[in-house]
Amino acid sequence: MTAKIHDAAAAVLLHEGQVLLVQRHAHLSAFPGYWAFPGGKVDAADRIDGEDLALARQRAMAREVHEEIGVDLPTMLADHLVADMAEIGAATTPSVATHRFATHFFRVDLRIRPELVLEPGEIADAQWRTPEEWVTAWREGRLLCAPPTVAILQALTADPTAQSAPDLTRDFEPADRIAYVEPVGGLRILPVRSHTIPPAQHTNCVYIVGSGLLIDPSPASDAELQRLETAIADWPLDAIFLTHHHPDHCERANMLARAHDVPLRCSADTRARITAREGKQWFDGVTVECVADGDRIATWQGEAVHAIAVPGHDAGQLAPTAASRAWSLVSDLIQGVGTVVVGGDEGDMAQYFASLERIIALDPMVIVPSHGMAMGGTWKLQATLAHREMREQQVARLFDAGESVERIVEHIYGDSTPPFLIPLARVNVESHLHKLRQEGRIAA
Repeated sequence: MTAKIHDAAAAVLLHEGQVLLVQRHAHLSAFPGYWAFPGGKVDAADRIDGEDLALARQRAMAREVHEEIGVDLPTMLADHLVADMAEIGAATTPSVATHRFATHFFRVDLRIRPELVLEPGEIADAQWRTPEEWVTAWREGRLLCAPPTVAILQALTADPTAQSAPDLTRDFEPADRIAYVEPVGGLRILPVRSHTIPPAQHTNCVYIVGSGLLIDPSPASDAELQRLETAIADWPLDAIFLTHHHPDHCERANMLARAHDVPLRCSADTRARITAREGKQWFDGVTVECVADGDRIATWQGEAVHAIAVPGHDAGQLAPTAASRAWSLVSDLIQGVGTVVVGGDEGDMAQYFASLERIIALDPMVIVPSHGMAMGGTWKLQATLAHREMREQQVARLFDAGESVERIVEHIYGDSTPPFLIPLARVNVESHLHKLRQEGRIAA
């Protein structure tokens, strides 16, 4: 089931050759940590029966600009401080996103640069730069942006008087291939339909431009494999990297490696677990290069990309991370959609806590989970660690009260978890209990 599409509006504010972008707080559920044009959803209060919807969008745009950055566009318009205003284009968030918007962008040319008053709960920063400076920052991997923002900035770089952005309406729902997004320059994310755990339906297959490295290709069918092949047909492919052994990260990756005659890189643990599950023939005709913690696996923007060991969810899990900490592909360390399962013979809750703490300490600018959208900063990792610590306290308290594992699962997850996920919830509880016993916090 795809998310509901909300009508939205945003303002492309320009003054003396510079354009304003705001940075959304990292704790927000939609586009966390992204640099964007100020704007938001069209609310019921913005609509008047019988009125053209375009006027409601303009009203919403003005309201959101006032709420987010304290700029009163209607007053500026009445005072002749707005030189021109026109819709520059519209774009709809792809169906793979958990939050979807049909956003209409309005170019607003200002005669003065207004004083900004940022809404502290939503906007972390705001800056004026030339479109070219913004595009350069994105291209160099120093700016996290959604595709429509980049498309408009590129159009304004090519023509400062542009009234439309040709790439704004790029098709993100083609039937013949998987469309990619590039939240930071040189990092292309292809949402591949995979055999993952609902509510997630896709795994982020990531291509690092300049290195030819494709990470976690995991198409669930031959047809999806062909859509992936079509998407990357013109991209140099030098190697495939697997973050860990789960099928929604490696299914049909061997077929892709054989077809392109490229090596497959992964941890020794990942290779051993795939062999145990699929048999040695899974690797027939494939050159395997085993990777360990800290190994250099690729190059991005002229700098090294290292594999960072992040066990816990899976013993052999690795997180490709740029040397500058511009980004980290944390795999299943956290989830943008759904929740992480920790347990079984491949999981360890103590290691999971330590892996979260390790990436938080590295403090990457952008975090890319395997399921869900890229996000700015480590807020989600910190929130996940705090949530797990809270869960652990609940488990310890219930265990000390004499509750069985079944009753602990029922107390914690019974009312909020779909029945088909209850067995996985039990795995998490048992893993918490194992950690508590190891640390001597509950009786063995």
